[in-house]
Amino acid sequence: MRAGPALSDSLRAVTEQHSHQFERGTDGPKVIVVGVDGSDSSLRAAAYAGGLARRQHALLAVVYVRPVMAAGAAMGAPVAETTDEIAEDLVAQIREATERTKGIFDVRWEFHTFRGDPYSGLVKAADELKADAVVVGASEQAGHRIVGSVAIRLVKAGRWPVTVVP
Repeated sequence: MRAGPALSDSLRAVTEQHSHQFERGTDGPKVIVVGVDGSDSSLRAAAYAGGLARRQHALLAVVYVRPVMAAGAAMGAPVAETTDEIAEDLVAQIREATERTKGIFDVRWEFHTFRGDPYSGLVKAADELKADAVVVGASEQAGHRIVGSVAIRLVKAGRWPVTVVP
């Protein structure tokens, strides 16, 4: 069966329109975002995401979301210093692990920090970095089973494949 001229023109227009757009999920992930906050589950998620990035030859984007603690800052707590220290410690841990495994498990990685609540920060990171997949650790807080964890909210957003590591 042959397509008529109008259908052929429509298909050509759609093909040209989509040829210049970013398309996710075509050849496996190119960018994998993993959220880390120093917790055991986030470090397990980083290890899992690192293995996935290595196998897929993808860029591992390690993301730390610096919390905005207006109440703590108003009371004089050194919030900025604390979150800077956490970010520096996370980068040091990643660099140390990278050096230990150099030549065995080579992974391209970048470290990014974003400000805000963990969910919004990870969404912004995944959007800006054009993530093909997001990996997070399971929440270690009991209250999240009722209110909803960052992982559940990311899955419900339905914008990327999300892997939750226990």
